Amino acid sequence: MSQTLLSILAFVPLVLAGVLLIGFRWPAKYAMPLVFVLTALIGLLAWDMTFNRVLASTLQGLILTAAILWIIFGAILLLNTLKHSGGIAAIRRGFSNISPDRRVQALIVAWLFGCFIEGASGFGTPAAVAAPLLVALGFPALAAVVLGMMVQSTPVSFGAVGTPILVGVGGGLDKTGIGEQLIALGSNWDVFFHLIFSRVAIIHALCGILMPLIMLSIMTRFFGRNKSWAEGLAMAPFAVFTGLCFVIPYAAAGVFLGPEFPSMIGALVGLAIVVPAAKAGFLLPKESWDFAPASEWPAEWMGKIEMKLDDVAGKTPISVPMAWAPYLLLAVFLVISRVFPEVKAALMSLSFGWKDILGETGVSGTLEPLYLPGGILCMVVIVTFFLHRMRAGELVAAVSESSKTLLGAGFVLIFTIPMVRILINSGVNGSDLVSMPVAMAQLVANSVGSVYPFFAPAVGALGAFIAGSNTVSNLMLSQFQFNTAGLLGLSGALMVALQSVGAAAGNMIAIHNVVAASATVGLLGREGVTLRKTMLPTLYYLILAGSIGLIGFYVMGIGDPLTVAAG
Repeated sequence: MSQTLLSILAFVPLVLAGVLLIGFRWPAKYAMPLVFVLTALIGLLAWDMTFNRVLASTLQGLILTAAILWIIFGAILLLNTLKHSGGIAAIRRGFSNISPDRRVQALIVAWLFGCFIEGASGFGTPAAVAAPLLVALGFPALAAVVLGMMVQSTPVSFGAVGTPILVGVGGGLDKTGIGEQLIALGSNWDVFFHLIFSRVAIIHALCGILMPLIMLSIMTRFFGRNKSWAEGLAMAPFAVFTGLCFVIPYAAAGVFLGPEFPSMIGALVGLAIVVPAAKAGFLLPKESWDFAPASEWPAEWMGKIEMKLDDVAGKTPISVPMAWAPYLLLAVFLVISRVFPEVKAALMSLSFGWKDILGETGVSGTLEPLYLPGGILCMVVIVTFFLHRMRAGELVAAVSESSKTLLGAGFVLIFTIPMVRILINSGVNGSDLVSMPVAMAQLVANSVGSVYPFFAPAVGALGAFIAGSNTVSNLMLSQFQFNTAGLLGLSGALMVALQSVGAAAGNMIAIHNVVAASATVGLLGREGVTLRKTMLPTLYYLILAGSIGLIGFYVMGIGDPLTVAAG
């Protein structure tokens, strides 16, 4: 079989997933088992993977599934704990004091708070935390998931304290080989790496300015009673102001401080400016905006998790700062656990793993329950129990409700993530073929020639769509992007930056991220509906980033030490 046909065949599982989920609106619980079986068959028959490697990849996927379910459980448990403690009722009260306008609430909770959680934790945590919090504030469940997924864009490259850059790009490139070339030219790896992540920050900042406005426009168009784009666009001055308050400190941190803190610093500065501005009515339209009454919402908007104010009837009201304290603690705990090596090592000391599963080299899985965001979330729940003076029965009820919500997500993810691992691990095979994701990327590169930079972010997004992870996309495709830049005589640093930006945007349409976010609000089975909405901001991001890449290469002539030497 020719390389082109094999590359097309590698696309088939993704096309099937898209057709079933988006075209036919199948629930993921029906679509993903079929996609998993097809992927395994292509791996065995076309890629000549051994049955042992396919099985080992499936087991590796199940270990990763357990890790993601643990994060989902922690996020739902914290929300349910706050429901029973009275914290959610207080948070609602607090927002009515900032602004009753749902558009303002979306910007603060989904965008700015979500960006901070992404910066501290990554791994899909912002959608898992922000979506149920929005539901608790009175947003439709489907709207909450769509907004939560759209946060998976600008902050993602610097999520989890810079993991997609430090681990993804740093581990995905041939650091030794490139470093030797740079030293021979009088430069070094650190200079080259800084070029990559500073360009990532600048491209994201340019794309991210309009993301808050796009979020609001999609919310008012698809979830407003008037189905109006204009009601979202009416917030343009305040939404662009919010975007700038985030991206300016974000870009500055990315250029001058490094890849660990841009998303957190951008979000903190943004919150410090935007919340007082909203209270003062700065740049806000005169008319406030709200959803139609819940009784008028279509059934497909509704999740199985409801937040009723009478859940806490008879309890002493909690103050707004005390209600927010668990989320503040969550942010602090996440940062401490990721930044301080001693704390990180202590949390990671409890680890369950399987190295070289079934003897397959490089196919390993670990589960670190304390270090994963799920563990941090559960620690916060324990502190909240005492902080909010809860009764044991209330915590038991919260655990029970959270466990029930988890079951549906578990079924979908036990097919989705093993499918992903088969694709990624397909590079070891009897036919000496590259892995399926790299084969797909090669097909794109070979098809478009010198305009490839426009499509480089889409290749990164493809990797993230497959893997549900910016980090994994970067690990798989950074070297491919670097090599393609070399063949075209272009800057490898800028091409890898476009890879990372595209991989961040691809998280908005990553199937298992949608499943995880949907699970936190009891909305499983509507994944295709969510993907139809998140496709729009994803296309915006990829088109703009690709255009910036073309301008950078062919108009501004941006290079790096290697291209200067080659030129």
